[in-house]
Amino acid sequence: MTLGCKTSADVIKAIRSEAVDMVDVRMTDMLGAWQHISYPAKFFEQDQIDEGLGFDGSSLRGFKEINQSDMLLMPDPTTAFIDPFLSRKTLVMIADVKDPVTGELYNRDPRGVAKKARDYLKSTGIGDTAYFGPEAEFFVFDDVRYGTGQHFAHFEVDSAEGHWNTNRDEGPNLGYKIRAKEGYFPCPPTDTLMDLRSEMALEMIKIGLTVECQHHEVATGGQCEIDMKFDELLAMADHQMKYKYVVKQTARKFGKTATFMPKPLFGDNGSGMHCHQSIWKGKTPLFADSAGYAGLSDMCRWYIGGLLKHAGAILAFAAPTTNSYRRLVPGYEAPVNLAWSLRNRSAACRIPMYSDSPKAKRVEFRCPDPSANPYYAFSAMLMAGLDGIKNKIEPGDPIDKNIYDLPPEEAALIKTVPGSLADALIELENDHEFLLEGDVFTPDLIETYIAYKRANELDPIRLRPHPHEFFMYYDC
Repeated sequence: MTLGCKTSADVIKAIRSEAVDMVDVRMTDMLGAWQHISYPAKFFEQDQIDEGLGFDGSSLRGFKEINQSDMLLMPDPTTAFIDPFLSRKTLVMIADVKDPVTGELYNRDPRGVAKKARDYLKSTGIGDTAYFGPEAEFFVFDDVRYGTGQHFAHFEVDSAEGHWNTNRDEGPNLGYKIRAKEGYFPCPPTDTLMDLRSEMALEMIKIGLTVECQHHEVATGGQCEIDMKFDELLAMADHQMKYKYVVKQTARKFGKTATFMPKPLFGDNGSGMHCHQSIWKGKTPLFADSAGYAGLSDMCRWYIGGLLKHAGAILAFAAPTTNSYRRLVPGYEAPVNLAWSLRNRSAACRIPMYSDSPKAKRVEFRCPDPSANPYYAFSAMLMAGLDGIKNKIEPGDPIDKNIYDLPPEEAALIKTVPGSLADALIELENDHEFLLEGDVFTPDLIETYIAYKRANELDPIRLRPHPHEFFMYYDC
């Protein structure tokens, strides 16, 4: 339930009028996970919103050192909503993070970065609003098991829809399993998750999200998508955090588990987060020009040029896990080719053609996935696009062929995304000046992010034997 609060006083009134039991304050850590702290509503005061709530920043991933650990949560009253899942009535607010010494937004706070990106766009005079519309896919499983140690490693996921269960004793097995890569748009009873997705969509609407549609996605084993209406950058990043929370909580309520891991299944589609984006000034869409290719303006073309030029650095934030690059593999379903095109889903940047309306003119950047921290990822995309506009970066000629079917000599001329998280981090290390404009990202944030990823994600994967290596090499 949304509350329409605008001020801290409005929040206190809502706490009383809605008979709220608990107040929950949530913030996003560097890796894109919600963290929270709860307060009994009976003793929650207005000055706690206005002056901030203290917490230990050294206990969160990628934040403060222990000798500088004191931080402030600054709840945003406009984000207040009633959590639909908790047994005691709970009012939730999303918070920014401030440094109590300087009084400034903490430079590593993801929401603070998104605020600075939004403000930087306005300061350039190019436009005043960047709209984003992410399409986050996810998997719903009936069971997941995994473990790792010095002498073992394993994982196993299961879904009643999975084609591997056609012969399972389900007492009785009623069939209707989804074959690999045939999960797009089947009706029930083949699609067993329609009721679950409907419940997710309706819970999203309760807390203020505008849901456009929901459907089964391509992969067997429970791949799904629920689409939200686009919104401005900061609001959309907030919505994306709510979206993931609702998906996970609703799945758990139904006795299932949901994951936004990009590639949980071998041999089938992974989960992407295609990001539609455009820039407006007031009520005027700036990406439309009836005289341009596909009705696009020069500004849109240059924005695409910026996305393609800086794609490697962007993906350090927008495809930020080692698992992301199990999805981004040349020759398979994910868009790895750094090209742009009309309607072409094999290109990194696609121009959707569902409508000729100037308001619908946008670019869809197809490489990101839903493991991304949306505040960092959307901000990085916007900063790359603005760099393209300011420097009039041409994206090259559009490619309107199926890139996967190009002759080898033509395909070799098209650059591709980084092949691993390690490569993406190198790209970010070497190409981040565009992110520093307007102090949106800072050198400290970028250096900390790269160091964290290398130490805590690259090395643990790089140093461990992979289970499939035993299959390939044990008898060597």
